[in-house]
Amino acid sequence: MFDNLSDRLTGAFQKIRGQKRLDESNVQAGLREVRLALLEADVNFKVVKQFVDQVRDRALGEDVLKGLDPGQQVVKIVHEELVELLGGEQQGVDTSGARPLKIMMVGLQGSGKTTSSGKIAIWLRDQGFKPYLVPADVYRPAAIDQLVTLAGQIDVPVYPSTTEMNPVDICRDAMEKAAEAGCDAILFDTAGRLHVDEPLMQELAGIKEACTPQEILFVADAMTGQDAVTVAESFNERLDISGVVLTKMDGDARGGAALSIKSVTGKSVKFVGLGEKLTDMELFHPDRVASRILGMGDVLTLIEKAQTAFDEEDAERMAKKMQKAQFDLEDFRTNMRRLKKLGSMEGLLKMIPGMGGMLKQLGDVQMPEKELARTEAIINSMTLQERRQPKLLNAGRKERIARGCGMQVADVNKLIKHFEQMSKVMQKMMGGKKGKLPKMPKLPEGADPMDGMGGMPGMGMPGMPGMPGMDGMGGEAPAPGAGRSAKRVAADRKKKKLAKKQKKKQRKKR
Repeated sequence: MFDNLSDRLTGAFQKIRGQKRLDESNVQAGLREVRLALLEADVNFKVVKQFVDQVRDRALGEDVLKGLDPGQQVVKIVHEELVELLGGEQQGVDTSGARPLKIMMVGLQGSGKTTSSGKIAIWLRDQGFKPYLVPADVYRPAAIDQLVTLAGQIDVPVYPSTTEMNPVDICRDAMEKAAEAGCDAILFDTAGRLHVDEPLMQELAGIKEACTPQEILFVADAMTGQDAVTVAESFNERLDISGVVLTKMDGDARGGAALSIKSVTGKSVKFVGLGEKLTDMELFHPDRVASRILGMGDVLTLIEKAQTAFDEEDAERMAKKMQKAQFDLEDFRTNMRRLKKLGSMEGLLKMIPGMGGMLKQLGDVQMPEKELARTEAIINSMTLQERRQPKLLNAGRKERIARGCGMQVADVNKLIKHFEQMSKVMQKMMGGKKGKLPKMPKLPEGADPMDGMGGMPGMGMPGMPGMPGMDGMGGEAPAPGAGRSAKRVAADRKKKKLAKKQKKKQRKKR
């Protein structure tokens, strides 16, 4: 969602980079672009003015640090101010207080309160809580049924509400039912309207008084921009909210709500919804988001995602299989599924510092998600024995697999070829059964060690499906002499010397 803002800020910093010193004129020129970028991102104009003034004061008042040029100094200042603008330190739900932990979800209709309740229930369960869901919206059609369905999907107990019941009575009785079920975290999914009105606020105030929740989370749709900030301010005045949940952060929202809400309401964003799956909910880290906006990547989030998707014991078991050259198509499919859990390939690459600019250079090149799905479909069409013993795949079996997944035999052959290439590389890298790295081949005298690397046998990586120009990774044609042994080269040199001597003798005779 911050892509446009990131592009504009990068352009603004380019105007300052390369300057020998920071002065009023070049700082003013750069900050003019920063101001326009923030306004285009739908950030509150008062917040923009305050932000730009703070950056200007610091940029002109600070000495340039050793090892940084003036442009880098401005980027450093902007990063620090962005972190403060987004809320400073990460503010999650306080899980160290008294039990049960009671969380009240409030917001306008359609902002994503019900889905966010299910997502936060999963997060609480991961923190060691036993959550209990309470459907307190008796006005919206099927609101209760939606939360009951979500509770069934994530295996969480839910209060049996009906549309005839009073919302305040539902929440009061639900606390007793949660205690009987042994639950220590209760989420109240309250009603919303299409606008802020007095009956809604009175009802929410009644629930707050009856249940005394430790957390009142305002759920806002990030796509609504400054409207979300205005509504959050109204809810905060009446209910004194403890934090904000921003939904639909994976959409094409410009980011104004995330950048403005802390300054306007004084309350931090605690969670962000990043997709439609129930697991697509993350704690909001201001420092990491600021780094993403400035194109610095987000390695910490990438590591956390990898830790949740890949179990340490499974990783060790897979490494041992690779050492013994026992890696099969079943393991290949397992790793592909884990990779898909991390998110889209484009999103993962953007978390790596410097990769955002490289993706822009690739332009319209498609990421290999579809090809990975096709590969998984082919493997799913195989029997367990075929996945574990790919050598069994003869012409008849390949034809049956192709019919089963709706593809051509050529697609099956292509997958098997890639898998065999990858297995050879793994075996080379792991040193076969001994688990040692292979010795590097000797180069001829005077040869450049980097010359002709593409011609080294067995070192070609199988291409990533769907990525043009990556197939085989074999490099260019081997340089002259790169693929020959030292003895062969010495013999060739002797022949050349003998030939020269013979030519000289012939010239003398003439």
